[in-house]
Amino acid sequence: MKLRTFFGGVHPAPAKERTKNSPIATAPLPSRVVIPLAQGGAPCKPLVQVGDEVLAGQKIGDSEAFVSAPVHASVSGRVAAIESVPCPTGKNAVAVIIDSDGQDKWMDTSGSSLADLTATDIKDLIREAGLVGMGGAMFPTHVKVSPPSGKSFEAVIINGAECEPYLTCDYRLMVEEPEEIIFGLRAWLKVTGAQTGYIGIEDNKPEAVASLTAAAAGEKNIRVIPVATKYPQGSEKQLIAAILGREVPSDGLPVDAGALVQNIGTTYALAQAIKLGKPLVERVVTVTGTPLKKSCNLKVRVGTLFSDLLSYCQVSSAVGQLISGGPLMGIAQSVPEVPVLKGTSGILVLTPEEAEVPPERACIRCGRCVDACPIRLVPTLLDQYCRLDMWEQAEKWHVADCIECGCCAYVCPSKRHLVAALRLGKAEVLARRRQRK
Repeated sequence: MKLRTFFGGVHPAPAKERTKNSPIATAPLPSRVVIPLAQGGAPCKPLVQVGDEVLAGQKIGDSEAFVSAPVHASVSGRVAAIESVPCPTGKNAVAVIIDSDGQDKWMDTSGSSLADLTATDIKDLIREAGLVGMGGAMFPTHVKVSPPSGKSFEAVIINGAECEPYLTCDYRLMVEEPEEIIFGLRAWLKVTGAQTGYIGIEDNKPEAVASLTAAAAGEKNIRVIPVATKYPQGSEKQLIAAILGREVPSDGLPVDAGALVQNIGTTYALAQAIKLGKPLVERVVTVTGTPLKKSCNLKVRVGTLFSDLLSYCQVSSAVGQLISGGPLMGIAQSVPEVPVLKGTSGILVLTPEEAEVPPERACIRCGRCVDACPIRLVPTLLDQYCRLDMWEQAEKWHVADCIECGCCAYVCPSKRHLVAALRLGKAEVLARRRQRK
C-alpha cells in the first residue's frame, strides 16, 4: 500500500536510537525553577510578589489579552525574584523565579467527566490550564480551537510524525500513554465539533501505530494513519496534505482547509487537565547527544534549567553546541542556564565535530532547494532578495509562507545559509504588513 505523503521534503538520518527505547522517567525535582511569563502570545502580568509562598499548580501569571495563556508554578516554594532572564527562544523575558521547598505541595484540583463538559467548558478549561502548542510554537490552544466567524473544523489531526531527528518524546507518549492520547483526541472532537479524528504517524514507528490502533479500537470516528517517513512530515500544512489531500492556501491557516492539527504532547496535557484538573506545569523532554553519558526521555517541570538536566545526564566529553529542540528547527543556545518552556521538546548536545559549520559558498543554481521545499517556494531566488533588502520582491515570491523547516539548507551543496536569510526576510515582510495595516 502506498503511504500518504506530501510534495518535497528530505530524508535526514533519524538519529533516534539513543532514546527510542528509553521509557519516560521523572527528572529530579529542581531546587529552583525559572518560569517566563511569556509562553504563548502576549506576556502575562505576575500574580505573585517576591517573598510569596506558592503551591505547585498555582496560577502565577495571566493576561487579559485573548492571544495569551496563563502560567503556573511547577513546584511549591517561595518566590525569590521576578526579573528578566535569557530564554531558549533567543530572547529575554520577565520570569517568576521560585525556590523549591522540596515538598512538592500541590493546589487542590479535581477532574471532570468529558461527557459532562460542553464545548465551552472544555475551551475555558484549556485556557485556565495554560495549554499551548507543545511542538515548539507555543501558540495558545484556546485560540487555536476558536475558528474565525464563518469557518469550522471538519477534522482533527493529531501530529504523531515526530519527524525531527533525535527527538522521541512524542513517540514514547504514544507507546506508553495511548489511552490518554485517544481520550484527548475525543476531547478535541467535542470542543471543535469536528466529525473525524486522525492520528498521523510515520511508518518508521510501528510500535506507536500498533499501540494507538489498539487504543482506538471501537472508536468509530477515529483513525490511525501511517504516513511516509519524510521530513517535515510533522508540519501542519504537510500533514494536512498527506492525510486529507487538501492544501492550506498561501497566508492561510489549517482551518481554511477545515482542519485542526494538534501535537501529541498537547493532546496528553488536555487529557490530564480534564481528568485531573492539572495545569500545564510539566512535559516530556528528550535529552540526548554524543557528549552525554546517558540520553533519555524525562518528564520535566516547566522552568527547570537546561543545566540541571545536563548535570543529571552527565556531560562526559567536549560540547560543541547546545540546541533547544532538534538539529533542523532547533535554536542554538549560548549558555545552558535557560529554562525548559512549555514548548521545549528536546535538548540536543553536539560534539565540536558534529557542530562544525562548513563555509558558505556561492550558489551554483542547481535547483535542489526548489525540489526539496515542501511549500513550493524558490529559496535560491528568495535568498538573493532577502540579502539585498529587496522586500517587495521577497513578498511577491511568498517569503512569508516559509515554514523555516531547513530542507533547502539541508540539500544545498554550497552550504548557503538559506534559513537565516529567509527568516530575516519573513520577519521584515510581516513587520511591513503590520505597518501597512
